[in-house]
Amino acid sequence: MNKYPHPILAREGWPFMAISLLLAAGITWCCPVWSIPAWIFFVFCVQFFRDPAREIAGGPKSVVAPADGRVIVVEEADDPYLNRRALKVSVFMNVFNVHSNRAPIASTVLKKWYMPGSFLNAALAKASLENERCALHLKTEDGQDVTCVQIAGLVARRILNYAEPEAILEKGQRYGFIRFGSRVDLYLPLDTRVKASIGEKVYASSTILAELN
Repeated sequence: MNKYPHPILAREGWPFMAISLLLAAGITWCCPVWSIPAWIFFVFCVQFFRDPAREIAGGPKSVVAPADGRVIVVEEADDPYLNRRALKVSVFMNVFNVHSNRAPIASTVLKKWYMPGSFLNAALAKASLENERCALHLKTEDGQDVTCVQIAGLVARRILNYAEPEAILEKGQRYGFIRFGSRVDLYLPLDTRVKASIGEKVYASSTILAELN
């Protein structure tokens, strides 16, 4: 499991960046005028796969953002993985956000679920139950349960999740990546104090979403 420091350009994007660079260079050599779209695509790949180091915010009870993006859901909801009522906080990532995913809290991975599905717009409510997704059941040292769910989006076609059951995650530790637009749902205990608000822009590891009781 990779922790900071790690490459500032995510390994998951190296093939895309290499191919787009070679393509742009080749077109430039043959016909410079027609190379502009290829160079634009190369620049897009570089910005999409950037993976900057981030400060890890808060104390041991703080739940930090698992991804960069915008908060689109803060509500009480059913946790379909642990069959409980929970507080749901969702972060939506567009194609211009960093797509590296980090552990929201120090915890042990108890279970992992992968479910194939559709590729609806990840901002839609039904994306939580219908889109391709990968969920982790995280247990904190003091016995609290957190469910963290990566969800593919309209453009996303690959969820990468490197965490396995019994793995111990540090808060802010990098555990996965989603390619090209997506969302992450958190299901937290009902007595959690949520600090995030709908529409708020958040940053993985360095924005506190909530405080566990």
